[in-house]
Amino acid sequence: MTTTMTKTLTTAKKGDTSARYRSTAGDVLFRLANYAVFALFALICAYPFYYLIINSISANDVSALGDVRLWPVGFHLSNYAQVFQLPGLPMATVVSIGRTVIGTVLTVLASAFLGFMFTQTRMWGRKFWYRFLIITMYFSAGLIPVFIIMKTLGLTNNFWVYVLPFVVQPFNVILAKTYVESMPKELQEAAEVDGANILQVFFRVYLPNMTPILATIAIFSAVTQWNSFQDTLIYITDQSLYTLQYLLYMFINQASSLAQAAQNAGGNIGQIAGLATEQTPTSIRMTVSVLVVLPIIFIYPLFQRFFVKGIMLGAVKG
Repeated sequence: MTTTMTKTLTTAKKGDTSARYRSTAGDVLFRLANYAVFALFALICAYPFYYLIINSISANDVSALGDVRLWPVGFHLSNYAQVFQLPGLPMATVVSIGRTVIGTVLTVLASAFLGFMFTQTRMWGRKFWYRFLIITMYFSAGLIPVFIIMKTLGLTNNFWVYVLPFVVQPFNVILAKTYVESMPKELQEAAEVDGANILQVFFRVYLPNMTPILATIAIFSAVTQWNSFQDTLIYITDQSLYTLQYLLYMFINQASSLAQAAQNAGGNIGQIAGLATEQTPTSIRMTVSVLVVLPIIFIYPLFQRFFVKGIMLGAVKG
């Protein structure tokens, strides 16, 4: 009797499960519609990058006319060889990489430490300092006062103007604080019972377990640092401190004169290949844009597996 009832219940459960997960025609149609919409959205997002790439490797006279749309025409790579000869590009690349790496590391560490400290009830004036930090998200002194402060601190025409103002970002601190609050308090209690001080608790206990939110903050910071050019425009006049993004801004505005300079630098190449490889304003814009965009495109997927988990756990307390 017991065996018969068990078989009957098992059969019923299997039937319920199959009925529960049986797809109807409407479900299939809905999935197909979802796939179509998201595929179209992905295509819309990816096409601008694809358009830059195919125009940078196509015949320059054809791309200048706007006739390159779906695939390369007259494939060649001489644009990249000639663009790398433009003045200031190698040094700007070093500056951009330096500010991105150093700025990202300092921002991640500062956000994690402040987020951790704002969860410590014994921190003096914890609520006041946290609210004081949050206020800066909504109010700014304005461009001129900030410029005066930077000049007074000796940060104009200084590499550190790219790094120090971005170290403490309120939004990143909020993410880190909320993530720390979602971690068990017993971790800190156990470490303190073993004699760990507050810094040891942070560096040995909490920091190694904050990988998802740290990766999220690292993405935000790296993209901001790499894409920033206005700080160069405002604070820097020394050409050795120009960033890649600022050079792109200059190259786009001065594409015609740079195309002529690249033609003169190319010399023999232009005479042999003719109009197909002769630099044009369009080829300058496209090629430099590809060089600036590609690093972020390659780096972002490395952090993608941490990104969703980090942003969800850091944004929702529970």
